[in-house]
Order: sequence, then structure tokens, then C-alpha cells
Amino acid sequence: MSMKSQLTDAMKDAMRAKDKPRLSAIRLMLAEVKRIEVDERIEVSDERLLTILDKMVKQRRDSITQYESAGRQELADIEISEINVIQEFLPTALTDDEINAMISSAISVSGAESMRDMGKVMGILKPQIQGRADGGAVSGLVKIALNS
Repeated sequence: MSMKSQLTDAMKDAMRAKDKPRLSAIRLMLAEVKRIEVDERIEVSDERLLTILDKMVKQRRDSITQYESAGRQELADIEISEINVIQEFLPTALTDDEINAMISSAISVSGAESMRDMGKVMGILKPQIQGRADGGAVSGLVKIALNS
């Protein structure tokens, strides 16, 4: 079953359960998928859907930071609940140990020796971590590994 079908089924389940916050978050995801399909005249693949959901989580994290700094915790709470729903459709998150092992492997495979080789390492890592880890955080860990 494709991820898009899973989203549609989850939307129907949320409607039946009258779970408005969950339904709202799922509709946001489906609306973003539909927007991309219409704009680009394509059928969104599962891989692209992971990218979309990953981007939505990142946007919500940014919003949470802004809301909390403005003292609007009720809006931050809404964003947090949306992140929780979105993450249900993402693969399980990688642990720190798994990320460090992937970084070590990518460095040895690419033959990276310095910061100039960071692009090679991230090129190897990006498909592996998509939807499973924050790219910015992994990038920071790669910098630390390459500098040591």
C-alpha cells in the first residue's frame, strides 16, 4: 500500500472517530501532496512523500520556536500535535549510535579526509537519513567527525 493510500485511509479513520486535530493534520499533508501533484503535473512517489513530510516537520519546528519566543504556547501546542501526527507516517527515527555508524561508514566509503569532502559524505548519507533524522543535526555531526 502506498503512503498516499495510507494517508487517505487515516483521514477516513479520523473522520469516523471525529478526531478533529488529527483529521486537520492529515488534511494538511494531503493538501500539500495534491498541491505538488497539480503544480508539477506528477504522481508523488513514496520517496517524494517522505521528503514532503520531512519538510513539514521542519516547518512546524521552526514555527514552534517562533511561537514560544512570542509567548504563544497554545499555538505551539497545535504545531506539536501536528508534528506527532506527521511523524506517524515517517519511518522510525534513527538512534544516535545508528547515525554515528552511518557517518563513519560514509566517510570511509567516500574517502573523505577534510571539510572539503563534506558534500561527498552528505551525498551518501542523505538518502539513508531521509525522514529518519534531522539533516541539519547530521550535518553538524559530519563536521565534527571530519574535523577530528
